[in-house]
Amino acid sequence: MAHLAGKSGAVYSTTTGGTATQTAIVTGMKSWSVDYVVDALESTDFADAGVKAYIAGLSGWSGSFEGYKEGAPGLTVGTSYVLHLNESATTTQRYTGTALVTGLHGSASIDGVVTVGYDFQGTGTLTPPTT
Repeated sequence: MAHLAGKSGAVYSTTTGGTATQTAIVTGMKSWSVDYVVDALESTDFADAGVKAYIAGLSGWSGSFEGYKEGAPGLTVGTSYVLHLNESATTTQRYTGTALVTGLHGSASIDGVVTVGYDFQGTGTLTPPTT
């Protein structure tokens, strides 16, 4: 299997209920991460002969992205957006879902570039890459 170079990654967003067109509201981003998890619910009973058993519970996802500040912050904390977290320029290589922006983090230093970062919490289904 071929590896992907992160150089073509991107973060796009639209407001919830907006058009399907990807809008680069978030410019200057250089990295993103997403965690897609499911709760493991213990279902051990006497029939399991002393070995713990589990079933899948609720699923959820969250993450963050960060980059160099270009203009005013593009997203508002407390607002839901449709996020497109692209692994590459290929449209099937992206995560897509509605998420609530839960944090905004800015940083500046005398010898560095001003950065901005966002945290988000998924509020519905996450569609993972298909290729």
